[in-house]
Amino acid sequence: MLENFLFNLNSIDDTKRLGVTIGNIAQPADVICLNGCLGAGKTTLTQAIARGLGVPSSCYVTSPSYAIMHEYKGVIPLYHMDFYRLNDSADIIDLGFEEYFYLDGLTVIEWSERAEDILPQDRVSIAISLNKDQGRIARFFTSNNTLAGRYEKMLVTLLKISKP
Repeated sequence: MLENFLFNLNSIDDTKRLGVTIGNIAQPADVICLNGCLGAGKTTLTQAIARGLGVPSSCYVTSPSYAIMHEYKGVIPLYHMDFYRLNDSADIIDLGFEEYFYLDGLTVIEWSERAEDILPQDRVSIAISLNKDQGRIARFFTSNNTLAGRYEKMLVTLLKISKP
């Protein structure tokens, strides 16, 4: 996968704005993989993605660390998965979660690197890291130029982005 672009997220409001924008441009069967250390902002970003998808604010989006997956109803369904407690892709296959990657909703996966070998090739991966100022850097990766172009075109018009 190639790094396509990055965002400097200097505040929680920046993270929320990015997430809402992603939710607004997401299409059925998109898969977004979120990776980063504990506390990097993966769940906060997912909460904002849910708002962009039209999940009502009365519906509190939580990390599915113990349940592994939560489903939320929006303009399209949101399948929010967290693979932190799983060992590898065999656990995901045993639970039947890989089927969700191909349904007509948006799949957002925290700790997706635990299932790298079964993830769809056409996906957006976002690596979130902390910077020295306690802000975040969100790096976007794709292996598909069409997908990269769709996300970049929409995001560049709504947000300030930097090319690597």
